[in-house]
Amino acid sequence: MAADDGKKQLLHLVFGGELTKLGGTEFRDLDALDIVGIYPDYQSAHTAWKAKAQASVDNAHMRYFVVHLHRLLDPDNKAVG
Repeated sequence: MAADDGKKQLLHLVFGGELTKLGGTEFRDLDALDIVGIYPDYQSAHTAWKAKAQASVDNAHMRYFVVHLHRLLDPDNKAVG
């Protein structure tokens, strides 16, 4: 399904939490994960990610990620984004 502006919808998830160690991807407390939201394109997901990452800059263990949901939902589609 296309977005309202005619562009193909490429879903992205933004989430974050405190990591157990710097440089890793294991979270300290899964119940405390911050699910920021699901966005229709990479640009809006990146904007949300950047705001959350900048707001948590004082906590070195806090990390936010952008997950390309569209790639997980349709792995054979080579859509960019």
